[in-house]
Parts: sequence; structure tokens; C-alpha cells
Amino acid sequence: MSHQIFNRALKIVGFVALIAAFAVPAANAATAKNTIVKKQHASSKASASKRVVSTRKSVRFVAATKRRGIIRASVPAKPSFGQIAGLHSAQDPLELKSSVALVIDQDTREVLFSKNDHAVLPIASLTKLMTGVIISGAKLPMDEMITVTQDDVDTEKGSSSRLKVGTTLTRGELLHLALMSSENRAAHALGRTYPGGMATFVSLMNAKAKMLGMTDTSYVEPTGLSSRNQSSAQDLATLVNAAHGDPMLRELSTSTGYQVAVGSRTLQYNNTNRLVKNPEWDIGLQKTGYISEAGQCLVMQTKIAGRKLIMVFLDSAGKLSRLGDAERVRRWVESNPVTTEPKLNVSASAKQANG
Repeated sequence: MSHQIFNRALKIVGFVALIAAFAVPAANAATAKNTIVKKQHASSKASASKRVVSTRKSVRFVAATKRRGIIRASVPAKPSFGQIAGLHSAQDPLELKSSVALVIDQDTREVLFSKNDHAVLPIASLTKLMTGVIISGAKLPMDEMITVTQDDVDTEKGSSSRLKVGTTLTRGELLHLALMSSENRAAHALGRTYPGGMATFVSLMNAKAKMLGMTDTSYVEPTGLSSRNQSSAQDLATLVNAAHGDPMLRELSTSTGYQVAVGSRTLQYNNTNRLVKNPEWDIGLQKTGYISEAGQCLVMQTKIAGRKLIMVFLDSAGKLSRLGDAERVRRWVESNPVTTEPKLNVSASAKQANG
């Protein structure tokens, strides 16, 4: 009897142990499953969070892009005076991008190419060439120190300058920066500090233009920021010829680069006309210019195929297209012998743009 009870108890213990053996892995599996589910849930939450952040960034980026797009769309490019006058409708054999062009032989005054050359347009920083003529002709001390003041800050176009108010440079340094890098504050400071002041300086600019026979030309300030500084290609060719006779203006306008010390800093300035660095060009004098009313402008004295030429390009479509026009003219002159040089004269129906 006791033996049977012992055997039954032994079976019960074995059965309980067997159940326990199956229960532990199941419990571990359930724990592992719960852990995986928690990790997956956490991962999903992190991914969702990342997606939300990414979405928010995308929304902000799109919104910013749209804002910038709206700004660009609401401020269309301002047409130049030449565009308003219809000067770009004139077609020419060289397919120039400038609406006004003139190429003349400096020695013989022969016109090799002309396109709307009597149109009167804003001339932008080509103005600074006359500024240089007046300063150089006055024989003022080039080593005299001049300080940039608030009066020299551009209120016409709101353009920037690296010459901060309080900067002091010599007259020669300011003239160099005005002619080579088209520095507006430098040009304005030169006029402001001229004996008699700005009014005297501007009157001398206009008197010099009249003396040279530049009947289409008028100046109101020395930088070219004002669209009321106007001239024609014919007049500008006359100015280039006169300025080319001044060794200092030739040197400063064709300088490739220049450094000035401003306090503890040294500022590097470069020429606004990249052609002065091109070995294929022999440039004796040059000046670039741009305001929206004038378009991209360029005047040069250069030597091509043994001929000294004066080139004028006004109201070009882009900063590089004025240089492209100069290249097109150079190749054209090189490909035509002097004895058979044809004269190209192109005019649009509109002759003047008085703005």
C-alpha cells in the first residue's frame, strides 16, 4: 500500500516538473516578444518623429522657397532705357548683344562699325572716366589723404562698398579704385573733396564735355549711379580718345589688381574688365559700367591687327555679353584686311531714349 502511494507521488512530481519545463520557455518567449514589440513601437515612434521633423523642415523649406519665389516674381527686372526705346530691335551682321555699338579707327577716325551710335542713354560708371579726366587734369596732390564720409554712401541705388565710413586713403588710391574697380564711394569722395566742392566738380565735368564737343552728354554726379548721367556712343568715343592721352588714366584703368591697407586689413581689388588679363588683348584704356537703366556698358581703346581702335558698347544684355561683343568685333576686324574693311552701320527706328 505504501509502495503504491510512493509511486503515485513520484508520477505527480514528474508531471509538475514536465509542465514547468514547458512553461519557462513559453514565458521567456512571451517576454522576448513583449520586448521586441516595445522596441518596434519605440522605433516606430522615432521614425514617425523623424518623419514629422523632416516634414516640418520640408514645409519650412518649401514655404521659404515660395516666399523667395514670390519676392522674385513681384520684382520684375527693370527695363533699360534702350529696351524702352526699342533699340534692341536693330539687327546687325555681327549679332551683337549690345543695343548700341561703335568701333572707330583712332588714328584715321574712320567708322568701322556703328549701331544706334547717336542714341542718348544713361552711361552708368562710364561716368568715372570723366571723373578721372577732371582729377588728373587738376594736378592735385595724389598723396593727399581723403576720408570717406557718410556723404559718400550711395543713397541713389543703395549699393554696397568695402570702403567703410571713416576709411582714409590717398587721392591716388581712390582714383585707382574708381577707375579699375568702379568703386562708387571712391569716385564720390574725389568729387566731394575737389576744391570748391561737388557742385564745382560736376560743373567742370560738363564744361569739359562741352569743350571736347560732346554735345549729347550731361553729368549730375561723379559715380554714374544716377540715370541722369547720359551720353551717346559718339561722345563716349571722343572721351575715350581724350582720356587715352593721359598716361595715369591709361595705367590705372588697365591695372589688373590693387591692394589697399584699411586699418589692420588689406583689401584686394580687381579690375571689373577681365579682358585686361587676356593675353590676346592689347588694351590701352578701358571702363565698365552698369545700372539697370543703362544695362551693361563697356568702352575701350585697344590695338587689333595693327590698328588702334576705340570700342563703345552700351546697353548690353548681360555682364559677359558686353565682353562677348568685344570678342566678336575683334575677330571680325582680324578677319578683314585693312584695305577692304567694310563699314557696318545699323540703326533702330528709335534714335534717342530720354527716359
